[in-house]
Amino acid sequence: MTTAHDVAAYILSKTGEITAMKLQKLVYYSQAWSLVWDEEPLFDERIEAWVNGPVVPDLYRRHRGMFKVSSWPGGDPGSLTDSQRQTIDAVLGYYGDKPSQWLSDLTHREAPWIEARRGLDAGDPGNREISHAALAEYYSSPY
Repeated sequence: MTTAHDVAAYILSKTGEITAMKLQKLVYYSQAWSLVWDEEPLFDERIEAWVNGPVVPDLYRRHRGMFKVSSWPGGDPGSLTDSQRQTIDAVLGYYGDKPSQWLSDLTHREAPWIEARRGLDAGDPGNREISHAALAEYYSSPY
């Protein structure tokens, strides 16, 4: 299986330099839509519901303290299948031109993040997982 690092490296190979926040959101949406369209996860790493939206902690540990990232050492875009690349390309086609804050705001209006943050105040740190089931259920909904 590919890793979140492979997905991040592929995204950056397509977008060039972007904010770390935007990278996190694009990886999140790539995972969500892979679960819906391909009926399987892109990667196994956890996605957690943090204050600023969904975050893959394994990625955060690598970009912590960086505002922008332009490459992802340790990720191998070549490990992605054609189907995985098509899914990520479709995600980039829809979400890729959106600003970081817009993407963060969008995740804050969607059930997977909201449900994982239930009971926490707006600024409370949290590390509750956003499950594959929650992603697949929400993003496959016709509404």
